[in-house]
Amino acid sequence: MAAEEIKATTDAAGLAALISRAAGDAGAKARGLPPVDRWNPPFCGDIDMEIRADGTWFYMGTPIGRAPLVRLFSTVLRRDEDGKTYLVTPVEKVGIRVADAPFVAVEMNAGERDGEPLLTFRTNVGDVVEAGAEHSLRFVIHGENSQLKPYLHVRGQLEALVSRPIMYELVERGERLEVDGKMMFCLRSGGVTFPVMAADELDKLSR
Repeated sequence: MAAEEIKATTDAAGLAALISRAAGDAGAKARGLPPVDRWNPPFCGDIDMEIRADGTWFYMGTPIGRAPLVRLFSTVLRRDEDGKTYLVTPVEKVGIRVADAPFVAVEMNAGERDGEPLLTFRTNVGDVVEAGAEHSLRFVIHGENSQLKPYLHVRGQLEALVSRPIMYELVERGERLEVDGKMMFCLRSGGVTFPVMAADELDKLSR
């Protein structure tokens, strides 16, 4: 088992080195995120990499424990129109598996800007995102127990699943507002109103 872990770590480090060289990671901090949406490299197949629902990255069945590696991989993620998620560099594109969303929102700050509520989130890979016109919140009712799952748009077609503790904070900050003639339970951030669900549906779930 130890040998397998060493091999997985070594292979992941090699893949990270390839991405670092191809994307010019040495200057990435100064330039911002790599322009993955503008790259059109050939598809080179799928690799044995998976992002679990809790945001943990696995390579060849082994968790990638090094946060800088995960952060590096996250900067070259892209979700395409086929619904699949890829690691993309200028020279190659490889497919990976994503159980739910590629990122998880693990922290939230509730503040104000120009007298309007502003919700700012931090993801598990270090992105800081303000919910608003450019970064929407959407809400899904999932499973037999009608579990509320909020998602935050991060960039491109990539989203962060809002973690359960933060989801409870969001619900506490919700308010009932009329939207298109219907009473809705909503959240406001960055000058945008995000409907969560119909108010009567919330009442049913609360019983």
